[in-house]
Amino acid sequence: MIGLVDCNNFYVSCERVFQPRLEGLPVGVMSNNDGCVIARSNELKALGVEMGTPAFELQQWVNQGRIHLLSSNYELYGDMSARVREVLEEFSAGVEPYSIDEMFVRFDGFDAAATLALARTLYRNVRQFTGIPVCVGVAPTRTLAKLANRAAKKLPEYQGVCVMHADGDDTRRLLERTALGDVWGVGRRLVERLAIQGIETAWDLRKADPKAIRRRFSVTLERTVRELQGTPCIELNDAAEPRQRIMTSRSFGRLTGEPGELQDAIRQHAQRGAEKLRQQDSHARAVLVFLKTNRHRPDLPQYSPSAVVELPEPTDDSRPILAAAQQGLEAIYRRGFRFMKAGVMLLDLVDANREQLSLLDTPEREAQRERDHKLMAALDELNGKMGKGTVRLGVPRQNAAWHLRCAHRTPRFTTRWQEILRARS
Repeated sequence: MIGLVDCNNFYVSCERVFQPRLEGLPVGVMSNNDGCVIARSNELKALGVEMGTPAFELQQWVNQGRIHLLSSNYELYGDMSARVREVLEEFSAGVEPYSIDEMFVRFDGFDAAATLALARTLYRNVRQFTGIPVCVGVAPTRTLAKLANRAAKKLPEYQGVCVMHADGDDTRRLLERTALGDVWGVGRRLVERLAIQGIETAWDLRKADPKAIRRRFSVTLERTVRELQGTPCIELNDAAEPRQRIMTSRSFGRLTGEPGELQDAIRQHAQRGAEKLRQQDSHARAVLVFLKTNRHRPDLPQYSPSAVVELPEPTDDSRPILAAAQQGLEAIYRRGFRFMKAGVMLLDLVDANREQLSLLDTPEREAQRERDHKLMAALDELNGKMGKGTVRLGVPRQNAAWHLRCAHRTPRFTTRWQEILRARS
């Protein structure tokens, strides 16, 4: 069995942990430069505020005190995500982050009663030890776990926890009332094509012949059918939809604490992550950098830090991504530790074709953006023809003009940020 733990209204929940006065109030979190709403509390949703609503359209409500809009605070969200993961790892060794607010958790070796008990324990403990409310869905496959989590969140009778068995009556009833578009990896165009075949619900898709689906559509949809039938087929990065985060990491051939070697590793991972980002036609809003010591070496001091750095604007350009990765490494690096692994994760991905542009963009900026796009395309083409890593970029110097407008950002409440400040002073 595999579980999916999904943090409810994650960005808003992180803010509420340290500002309890916001509990029960309509709260939204804004994008880079306070442009538009990218996260909403249930109370804000009830007022009809849609995702992506420009912040200036809500300014009158803000002035009247009807709603509260906050600037995004990725350092806080990254730290709270790490805390949620630490709680989950106390109960399972198989925790697989899917995005900054979703994590798959393995429930291997438990019977039905123990699985339900553990799911409820995770539900309670994450809220108790981090302050973040979550929903837990458990099922034999990742696709079913996604649907179980959705049921736990949408249907009050599950009280935040849903355990779904492949052949259970509850599973059939749930799939019969689940629209095809709510199935993980089934997009709008595929819904239209399947409707022509008379397949309109998740249960209809489950009953379909996997081999026929493969012939008419794709092997990816065949895997989805088998997953709905209870056969695990999809690993973490196999989903047909664009990934919500991209991580590149690798263990070192030997332990090292040399800053130059760590910089080279982070630079390599950041550039590779940017290449993957462009391959799936996405932009990233933030970069997470992490280091790990070897926990199997108790004779050595242990330190496994991470840091999230917000990007000036959503981008797939390797240069600002490399600069952010370097900034994160400088924030978390400490002498006296020998590390076995380093990595970079690109967070909060958005469709590159739906990027929100600034009304203040000049023709010169548009021309620069086009040149940047051509430069990255040329870099990818050279590396594609001559091998990965043939053309590499250095880390550009920080530019003061990159500082973001964030008039409503909350302070860095987390203990990790306080450690970083002390290290800089």
